[in-house]
Amino acid sequence: MYSYEERILAVQIYIELGKRTAATIRSLGYPTKNALKSWYREYERSRDLPKGYVRSRSKYTDEQKKTAVEYYLSHGRCLATTRRALGSRVRQLISQLIDIANSDFKMLHYNSVNC
Repeated sequence: MYSYEERILAVQIYIELGKRTAATIRSLGYPTKNALKSWYREYERSRDLPKGYVRSRSKYTDEQKKTAVEYYLSHGRCLATTRRALGSRVRQLISQLIDIANSDFKMLHYNSVNC
């Protein structure tokens, strides 16, 4: 994440260089072209950038997450099968949820054995 000052500097340099993305990134060493363009669009809209970041809502509901994990667990713990059934977009989500579920399971198992 970049500070407000870094983002506003990047936008100002972008404007000074005639809205040349590659030249701006080369001179600063950051950001990505998509981030720079996004910052510029926001700057054009409001003549300023937000001071901080606002995290967007989760892409998936709790019910969708639960369905994904249940499907994975009940179909041989296979990511490829789960992804084919639920859509390719869920791969990263499933991986993260499985890691969380496995760590929770390990902690529960560890605590029950060692209590």
